Amino acid sequence: MSAREAGRASRSTGRYFVETWGCQMNVLDADKMSGALETHGYVRVDRAEDADVVLLNTCSIREKAAEKVFSELGRLRPLKVRRPDLVVGVCGCVAQQEAEAIFARAPYVDIVVGTRATSSLPILVNRLRSGDSSARHTADVALREDSIHFPFDQIRREVGGAAKAFVTVIEGCNHRCAFCIVPTTRGREVCRPFDDVLAEVRALAARGFREIEFLGQTVNAYRDPGGRGLGDLLVAAAGVDGIERIRFTTSHPAQMTSGLIEAMAAARPKLCPYLHLPVQSGSDAVLRAMRRGYDRAGYLARIDAIRRMIPEMCFGTDVIVGFPTETDADFEETVSLVRAVGFDTLYSFAYSPRPGTAALDLAPDLPGGLKLARLARLQSAQREIQDARAAAWVGRTVDVLVEGPSKKDPGEWTGRTPEARIVNFQGHTEPGRIERLLVTHATAFSLRGSLRTSAS
Repeated sequence: MSAREAGRASRSTGRYFVETWGCQMNVLDADKMSGALETHGYVRVDRAEDADVVLLNTCSIREKAAEKVFSELGRLRPLKVRRPDLVVGVCGCVAQQEAEAIFARAPYVDIVVGTRATSSLPILVNRLRSGDSSARHTADVALREDSIHFPFDQIRREVGGAAKAFVTVIEGCNHRCAFCIVPTTRGREVCRPFDDVLAEVRALAARGFREIEFLGQTVNAYRDPGGRGLGDLLVAAAGVDGIERIRFTTSHPAQMTSGLIEAMAAARPKLCPYLHLPVQSGSDAVLRAMRRGYDRAGYLARIDAIRRMIPEMCFGTDVIVGFPTETDADFEETVSLVRAVGFDTLYSFAYSPRPGTAALDLAPDLPGGLKLARLARLQSAQREIQDARAAAWVGRTVDVLVEGPSKKDPGEWTGRTPEARIVNFQGHTEPGRIERLLVTHATAFSLRGSLRTSAS
């Protein structure tokens, strides 16, 4: 913490630290929590040891993600013993899922705040720190709508060198996929008003942000109270001066309509040619058991329709390996679909039973060794695809939006192409700039470039 920040902290209500796991929605939720605390005078610090309030912003999509939270709580316990006045809170999806059970497992936790209770966070914290013992062991997990209406001007955004900002347009999910806990942890769909979203986009452009990414658990289900959908939003955002790149995630294949595809094409060239479209399985039998609402042919038809309208579009996907009903033949169907599409990125996971999901009532869970063997084979096949697709970039000149120093080598910069390709390079630049680079080397996961000229 700098001297200036230390001075601010000494005059503020207190200092807070947030650790976040999970998706882009969780990252944005952390920024909302930070903004809510900072409007009450709190200052963020970089270490739990320096904080008066420690918050764990959690993910429960897989069992291992949830267990990480309790592992971190175990590491925090000695700090809480030394400093009984330290406020320890659990927020996000694990908080929503486990609620009061967290206190039984980690009784030194003070508060539990669910996914839609952002506004209550500073109130509970202030009650605790003012000596109100009745606030301790409070679990606020009501699935109300205040989080979708959180004032966007209170979200904590990094200032200076702005590059990209996340913008929530819809929360929750109305699908009932057999493996998924999101409807439990995030509730049913709630959409923001169209004009409010567009006002945030304009405000971000005025602050110098050049890329926005619209977020939702099922972002292409967005429909505002006036009936306008995601396609309308994409076209409107493309008309905002200062915004140069637009993305959206995560989409459900069942709601990837022809109208939305046409709107995506109309929003070009600002709409980035990268779409994450989770398929989960290539087997019709497994897709039915998963309750996904589409079949293999329907998924491939959507991919083909997008490629006809936007030939340069690149695709990413999610795949669950080892779903309880998956046979060897089902798995082979998944591998063949992955090869047929040629995904640029693939996030693959061994099936993990989640509490309260319909999949628990299906066939018994498959042996762990079988799931891991299938996962390794799928990842090997995808690695071949990514190696080949990445190699095709060598020799191309690309425009890269600089995100900041490389995490692996602070002496280098990292950024992304419109196709979401990570590019690392050396040279004089700063976050938020768009640099033109010649791609000189490629791996399956990133490119290396040589700085040519500043695009802007």
